Amino acid sequence: MQMANLSTVSEFVFVGLSDAPEIRLLLFVLFLFIYLATLAANIMLLVAISTDSHLHSPMYFLLGNLSLLDLLCPTITVPKMLGALLLEHKKISFSGCLFQHFSLIAMVGTEIFLLAVMAYDRYVAVCHPLRYPSIMSTKLCAQLAMGTWATGLLNSLLHTSLVFTLSFCGANKIQQYYCNIPPVLALSCSSIQSRELVLLVVAGVLGGSACVLTVVSYICILLEILARNSPGIWHKAFSTCGSHLTVVCLFYGTTICTYVRPSFIYSPHWDRVVSMLYGMLTPLLNPIIYSLRNKEVKCALKRVISQVRRAL
Repeated sequence: MQMANLSTVSEFVFVGLSDAPEIRLLLFVLFLFIYLATLAANIMLLVAISTDSHLHSPMYFLLGNLSLLDLLCPTITVPKMLGALLLEHKKISFSGCLFQHFSLIAMVGTEIFLLAVMAYDRYVAVCHPLRYPSIMSTKLCAQLAMGTWATGLLNSLLHTSLVFTLSFCGANKIQQYYCNIPPVLALSCSSIQSRELVLLVVAGVLGGSACVLTVVSYICILLEILARNSPGIWHKAFSTCGSHLTVVCLFYGTTICTYVRPSFIYSPHWDRVVSMLYGMLTPLLNPIIYSLRNKEVKCALKRVISQVRRAL
């Protein structure tokens, strides 16, 4: 059965962050600035990683994938939101909403698995430093990165097919500025309990597996630090893992608040606030966190900035 035949709704309407015209322009300027800063920070980090030979290592290869995700994630949602704020064009077609939903869930899923792979990379670096080059080989890193992207896409395909094969035959106002799972499910006139349960189970199994791998990696790191008990080991371990651990806490905190909850406790106003934190600030903070905590990245970024200045 074709998806178009399952729905009488041909388009959705976003309920913006504010319907007050006196602050709509202010919000547009603020969000545009954050979006451009996010693009600039992640592009600079990608350029630094690709052009600096000192950053051609597994950790920075995985960090480059994270920066690419942080470029794509806000690009999927923010331009449409900016158009709604400036031009009051709040409508999106059914197929456009489907594509936005699929792309966003794919990016979120990929980032969850990528952070788990990065945690394993940090475990090998701290617990097996002498064997690190042989364990985290170029081939293995490429396979792990491809695996995270493939798993994220397959996970998104399942979620999107479960959500958008429901019937939408009444209200079409999405209480959000992009097509997210909870507000879209809330518009369905079908029974959603069984599919919501499947979505929660799949998200719990896949997300839980990635979370367990991340937690286990850091438990092993902690046990290794306690076993060595050598001078300066805590500072060295924190300099190695501090940036990734901060990004993990930021990502999981906002993602859990956004996705891991049933629809009956869905609050439009709270969801918009959390989604803003996840959708715009997290991709901006990630490259900043890694830049501030890593001397090699800071040196590479300084070289990129100086080259841009000379070119201009």
